[in-house]
Amino acid sequence: MPSKAKSTPDQNPETQAPPEIESPIAAEAKPAARSLQERLPAPLRRYWKIGLIAIVALGVVLLMNTVASGMQAGQQQEMRSTAMAMAQTTIDAVTGGEAGALMPSYDSAIDFGQGISRLASMDTVIPSRARVDIMHHTVERGDTLFGIADLYGLKPESILWFNFDTLEDNPSEIQPGLILNIPPVDGILVTYHAGESLYAIAENASYTTTVTIDDIINWPSNNLDPYETDPNNPNIPDGFQLIIPNGSRELRDWGPPAITRQNAAVAAYYGPGACGAIYEGAIGNGTFRWPTVATYLSGFDWNPPTHNGIDIAGAEGNAIYATDGGVVVYAGWSNYGYGNLVVIDHGTGWQSAYAHMFSYSVSCGQSVSQGTMIGGVGNTGNSSGAHLHFELTSSLYGKVNPWDFLFIP
Repeated sequence: MPSKAKSTPDQNPETQAPPEIESPIAAEAKPAARSLQERLPAPLRRYWKIGLIAIVALGVVLLMNTVASGMQAGQQQEMRSTAMAMAQTTIDAVTGGEAGALMPSYDSAIDFGQGISRLASMDTVIPSRARVDIMHHTVERGDTLFGIADLYGLKPESILWFNFDTLEDNPSEIQPGLILNIPPVDGILVTYHAGESLYAIAENASYTTTVTIDDIINWPSNNLDPYETDPNNPNIPDGFQLIIPNGSRELRDWGPPAITRQNAAVAAYYGPGACGAIYEGAIGNGTFRWPTVATYLSGFDWNPPTHNGIDIAGAEGNAIYATDGGVVVYAGWSNYGYGNLVVIDHGTGWQSAYAHMFSYSVSCGQSVSQGTMIGGVGNTGNSSGAHLHFELTSSLYGKVNPWDFLFIP
């Protein structure tokens, strides 16, 4: 019998080739070929398409925004060009064709998008507004004319001018419990009387300053219409109080008066320390020594017309010396706030005054030489603490700044 021929792969095309054996390296690399979806954590696999769509949508929005910004910039440039072209004819007609020399160039390349952004703030700031009406201050213990003026940013004399009915220009009358008018501005307070003209009021209020009728009319709380008010007949109610901004008038000096040895009785109104006529006594040498132990201030400095002396520091009982030789023309209590007071006439046209003394050791008509002890530092009268209020008066110059004449040790 013929033998059966063995079939070969060429002879039997239907026969499958044996599978190839995978190498270990290929087996390890196969997991890396997994899709992105297969590599995502299980909770995110169901949402990955939504995230892809969102990213694509954001890109489209950004692209559209960029295109819109470019179109807007182009439209703005076109509008500026159109406006300039429409206005050019009128500009040339007015300037004679020289508009380019008169108008600055416009730089359209400025990128306003790179400026500082305005941040939202939850705080509301209410700006302070200047007062226009009179307010009131109740005096407390320790208050002084100068302290109250500093508190409200005013000049001391303005406090006196707005409170004449109460203080009569005397700062020593400021007492605890007193209610003071506090002006809204430096100036004076004037009570209007029927028939007065604003011209006369402005002139009388210009003692050391200058006031115009416009200053009076334009002050809001005076309630005057700038278009309807007749300065000669302002139609102001009788007794109405007008605020005169920047106004001024003469202040009465309630300090120790000028008392000569020839007429010492002129101070009889000032208090029981007044002396009678004195015709003889020592005469000074015209120089002035420092009148006490301390050489610095404890209160107020020279500040006329409201403070015509200096307040020298000291503890109660510290010695007070005669600044120059002379005759005592006042020795005793003062009725106007200066407490125990001594005034010495030096016979050279000068006199010196020593106020708020704790005690005094001289008497009327007594001659003293320069450096004689006349009493002790005190806190009598209307005083806010122990100190010596010292004044120098010249028959030629009136009350002067002691710093200009005293020899300071």
